[in-house]
Amino acid sequence: MTRPSRRRVLGLIGGMAAGVGLAHGAEDTVVEEPWSHDGLAGTLGLPKSPARGPAVLILAGSGPTDRNGNGPLISTDTYRLLAAGLAANGVRSLRYDKRGIGGSAKLVTREEDLRFDDLVNDAVAAARDLAGRSDVSSVILAGHSEGGLIAMRAARELSLAGLVLLAAPGRPLADVLRAQLRTAPLSEDLRDEALRITDALARGERIADVPAELAPIFRPSVQPYLASIMTVDPRVELAQLSLPVLLLYGGRDVQVPLEHRDALARARPDARVVTVPTANHVLKTAPIDRAGNLATYTNRALPLDAGILPPIVLFVGSVS
Repeated sequence: MTRPSRRRVLGLIGGMAAGVGLAHGAEDTVVEEPWSHDGLAGTLGLPKSPARGPAVLILAGSGPTDRNGNGPLISTDTYRLLAAGLAANGVRSLRYDKRGIGGSAKLVTREEDLRFDDLVNDAVAAARDLAGRSDVSSVILAGHSEGGLIAMRAARELSLAGLVLLAAPGRPLADVLRAQLRTAPLSEDLRDEALRITDALARGERIADVPAELAPIFRPSVQPYLASIMTVDPRVELAQLSLPVLLLYGGRDVQVPLEHRDALARARPDARVVTVPTANHVLKTAPIDRAGNLATYTNRALPLDAGILPPIVLFVGSVS
């Protein structure tokens, strides 16, 4: 395997019906406005109708993923498309750059200072700011991938109408990383080293000497963040919440398989569970083969899978 391909794979490890949906040209129905709060920078997606209504706070997945769902190794526009689709169905949304990324870059001067709780606190602050708008009647959190874990923890401190978990992990990050590393195209020596580092971080230790090939996910400066989230158990987090929950997963997700859906469904047996058979981790229609699936991660021209928006819109309408 060439070095660029290996870096791409590791980056991906490090690290979303009729009458309802995003039709051609539906992006023209969204009005986008800049948003900022305490150093966070984002975008409000507003329907052209001025009527008061619910709003969805979209929380991005892991790694340097911006408010639109793009980053150094991915180009999906997933969150921008989600916001446009919500607006086309009369639902407001807010999406923002995580601290240290894009317009929120100044909130992090040293990567080693970032912790999981920082991202949770940002989500809480953004949700409260959104709830304070005169045109917002209620707030729903929609967390994608690691953003789902942030949403679960943030929900403890908020008064929300509901929680949407998009391809959210159903096991602690340490378990997820181990599973992904065991199937990643790595040499056995490199795989063993990656698993050793994962185990050490889960114990709260730090590893100073990280192979260059593993630096994208295990560099020393990111280890404090990984250690702060490594053992957080999403099953425990979700079981502690009583608000309405939608679990939405793609049947062709090669990063978060359906066993995660099942784990969260067991934690909250009353949750609404939707599986979109043809969708992958970035919520796009994907082929079955892994190479074709991962190719969708760098093609922002692709629309969301047609099965993604309808259950979200219906859920928002039912809980608001």
